[in-house]
Amino acid sequence: MSDRAVLEVIALDEEDAVAAQAGGADRLELVTDMAADGLTPSTAAFAAIRAAVDIPLRVMLRLADGFAAGDIDALVGRATELRAAGAEEFVLGFLTPHGEPDLVAVERLIAVLDGCRWTFHRAIDRAADRDALRKQLADLPGLDTYLTAGAPTGVDDGLPTLKAEAARTDEPGYEPRILVGGGLRLDHLPTLRAAGLTAFHIGGAARPNGWAAPVSAEAVRTWREAVDA
Repeated sequence: MSDRAVLEVIALDEEDAVAAQAGGADRLELVTDMAADGLTPSTAAFAAIRAAVDIPLRVMLRLADGFAAGDIDALVGRATELRAAGAEEFVLGFLTPHGEPDLVAVERLIAVLDGCRWTFHRAIDRAADRDALRKQLADLPGLDTYLTAGAPTGVDDGLPTLKAEAARTDEPGYEPRILVGGGLRLDHLPTLRAAGLTAFHIGGAARPNGWAAPVSAEAVRTWREAVDA
């Protein structure tokens, strides 16, 4: 991936993937079932998308809505299948009922990912203590990104947290890149870029006609230009 700011787009299928790449996306997050905020796609869907585009793909590992791991054996099985099919990057993140990172579930999954790079997703925005979560995960292999809005309610409310965390990248637990997503709008970009943030994640913003319609290459291109401005 180049040194320019990263633009990651959610893709549900190969049509989305092709449009996102054409619009200038650097990377895709692959999910299914956005009614549940994004679950693990089938191995066949991953393979079809992998054949359709040549940009990096991060595959969601999540079997049910919410931030509980649920059936960890089933998750491990899906991750193992996806690795065998060629998946090399992933997205995951689970909390205990008390809002602490579910280290048992996370460590079981990353054991089968075998060094693959991965994103800890917006579960961080629901954590009881963001700083403690980062420090507990700091030494896990492959963790290179946090997808976060800075707040459970989205970027509007999370801007102060995002800016504060961006200033701490030399501290233990803060080395992974911040990928800003969750209610992200174009008008947030100048403030975020000025704070030194360099990675952005969009889903609905890439679909002007809603989730029932495919990704729009033109919409992605608008974001590409704004991110690079």
